[in-house]
Amino acid sequence: MSSRREAMTKTCWDLRAHVLISLALVLCLSSFTACADKFRVSEERQRQLQEEKGRVHCSRSRSRTVRAIVSEYLMPFVKDQKYTLPKTCRLHPDNDVYHEQEENMIELRPMQWQCGYCKKIFRNQGFLDLHFDNRHSEKLEPSSNSCLADACGALHCDYYNSLSSKPQIQATCKLAVVEKNRHSCEVLANTCFPADHSPAAQRLNHFFKRQFCDAHTCKKKLKIFPSGSGINRNKSLIYALTLFTVIVLAIFYAILYLIKRDTNLLRKGLRRASFRPPCKVQKE
Repeated sequence: MSSRREAMTKTCWDLRAHVLISLALVLCLSSFTACADKFRVSEERQRQLQEEKGRVHCSRSRSRTVRAIVSEYLMPFVKDQKYTLPKTCRLHPDNDVYHEQEENMIELRPMQWQCGYCKKIFRNQGFLDLHFDNRHSEKLEPSSNSCLADACGALHCDYYNSLSSKPQIQATCKLAVVEKNRHSCEVLANTCFPADHSPAAQRLNHFFKRQFCDAHTCKKKLKIFPSGSGINRNKSLIYALTLFTVIVLAIFYAILYLIKRDTNLLRKGLRRASFRPPCKVQKE
C-alpha cells in the first residue's frame, strides 16, 4: 500500500514536472517569437527610415506649375534682355530637383507618354510620374533649395491653376500669408536679378516685382501678371487662322487658274476663227 502511494506521488510529480517544462517551453517560444517580431519590426522601421531619408519631399505637380509660370510669364522677357539667371537663383534649372526627369518626359501624342530613360510607353503623365519615382529616383539630386514648389506662394500657383476654371475662385485674403508670399517674392527678385549687377538685371528686378510681387496685397485689387504672357497662349487660334489663310489662298489661286485657262481657250478659238477661209456660196 505504501509503495503504491509512493508510485502515485512520483507519477504526480512527473506530471507536474512535464507541465512545468511544457509551460517553460511555451513561454520561451513566445518570448523568442516576440523578440523576432520586434527585431523584424525594428528592421522594417529602419528600412522605412532609410527610404524616407532618400525620398524627395517635393510636390511634382506644383513644381510643374511653377515651371510653367516661369516659362510663360518670366523667361521670354529675360531672354529679350539677353540675361542669364545666376546659379544662386532658385528658379535656375540646375536648382530644380525634377529638371532632368522632366527633360526625359516625352509626349508622343495625347494619352501617350514615353520615358526617355527606358523608352517605356504610358497612357498618361501620372503613370509616368509614378514610374520615375519607382524606377528612376536616382536621377534626382535633392538639395536644400531644389524644390520649385516652394516658390508657389510667391508666383501665384493657385491663381494660375484657376485660370482654366470658370468662374475663377476668389480666395479669402489673409494678411500673414500675403506678407509671407510677398517677402518670398522679393527675395526671389533680389537673388535672381541683383539690381547692382547690371542694367539688364536692374530692369528685370523691377519687372519681376511688378509682374509677381506687387499683387501680394490685401489693400487693393491689383492684376496678377500685369505684363501678360511672353508667349502666345492661343496657339490653337493661330493654327486655325493659318489653316484658314492657306485654304483661302488655295481657292483664290484655283479660281485664278480657271479664269486664265478659260481666257487662253477663248483666245485660241478666236485665233482659229480669224485664220479660217471664208465659205464660197455656190450659184445655181
